[in-house]
Amino acid sequence: MSTIATSLEAFEKSQAGAHCSTGLATDPWRFDRIPTYGPGASETDELPDQAPRQPALPGEYRNASDEELEARIIAAKRTLGERLLILGHFYQRDEVVRHADFVGDSFQLARATLGRPEAEAIVFCGVHFMAETADILSDQRQTVSLPNLGAGCSMADMADLASVEACWEALSQLWGEELDASGRAPVIPVTYMNSSAALKAFCGRHGGIVCTSSNAAKVLDWAFSQGQRVLFFPDQHLGRNTAKAMGIGLDQMPLWDPNRPLGGNQLDALERARVILWHGYCSVHKRFTVEQIASARRHFPDVRVIVHPECPMAVVDAADEAGSTDYIKKAIEAAPPGATFAIGTEINLVQRLAREHPEHTIFCLDPVVCPCSTMYRIHPAYLAWILDGLVEGEVRNRIRVDVATSRDARVALERMLAAQP
Repeated sequence: MSTIATSLEAFEKSQAGAHCSTGLATDPWRFDRIPTYGPGASETDELPDQAPRQPALPGEYRNASDEELEARIIAAKRTLGERLLILGHFYQRDEVVRHADFVGDSFQLARATLGRPEAEAIVFCGVHFMAETADILSDQRQTVSLPNLGAGCSMADMADLASVEACWEALSQLWGEELDASGRAPVIPVTYMNSSAALKAFCGRHGGIVCTSSNAAKVLDWAFSQGQRVLFFPDQHLGRNTAKAMGIGLDQMPLWDPNRPLGGNQLDALERARVILWHGYCSVHKRFTVEQIASARRHFPDVRVIVHPECPMAVVDAADEAGSTDYIKKAIEAAPPGATFAIGTEINLVQRLAREHPEHTIFCLDPVVCPCSTMYRIHPAYLAWILDGLVEGEVRNRIRVDVATSRDARVALERMLAAQP
């Protein structure tokens, strides 16, 4: 066994003892009618009562072999031709990603939605908020489908419209709504892409904007040009890490708990605030720890540690770099042969990068396979079912955002697209 292989084995053994179920890997339809996100990183998160449920998948798809599903998908794609656009997020499983016409992060996929106006049907292999965004940005004659309606996002579900509006009302009572001498509003709302269409629309109505992990710093720059403070939701970690890198002190970033008066803050803490952070997080990225980074460095002294900015601040500080999924991918592609990378993001992307770049040693900081519970709900069986429906003239699992919400959300999304990373 090579020295590198021995070191990798030793690293993985050093992380032994952790556990995460991978029960969604082969037959996610077992969980379609159960009110939970399912096994994986989000299995302990609370699923809202109003979250969409996936109807029963026909037995011919549940019982089909991998080869049969592959043949169905390929045949349907051939029949539909240019009328079909399949979008796939980096975190999707390989057996789904291989059928996507475009693979990317949230920012890239939002742009890709605009890039194929000739496509009549968009099938989004990602999660619910991404499909909503595609519907908002697409042409009215285009349809958008999500292969499994149970593919939501626990982080997105941590901020709902009623709670954000209650927060906004409390902040408005503190600071009013008058512009300052420079024409800046008291507060500008910024929502992460990982949020509902309703929250994107809220930002559009209140002079705000959407951000992704690719352009969060540019978005915050824009927001501060428009307002004295920023309300950032739902991911506290992306907001904190981005603002800290811009020189904003931690004492100027209070955390807002929607279940407590004034978000659990004293008035003086809010008066000092530059960025008010929502009490949300990604269950995948919160699994990464400083101890994992230290262990990787012990086993690989020359390792380059790159983590996603949704990781906790201590993890981002301990890493060599932090960046979006696209940043991670480009960093690996640009590295000279023989580099060693420890990556802190979802396991599907890390394992795919390791296979695509055998010239490097690439491994996940958390070697326990704990996929995004909701991304893993997209299985080839659902994709085949959706595509067969399109061939038959039936749009299944169509995602529709109402006209008023779509109009306001598009305002915030177009501001995001203008903030090039």
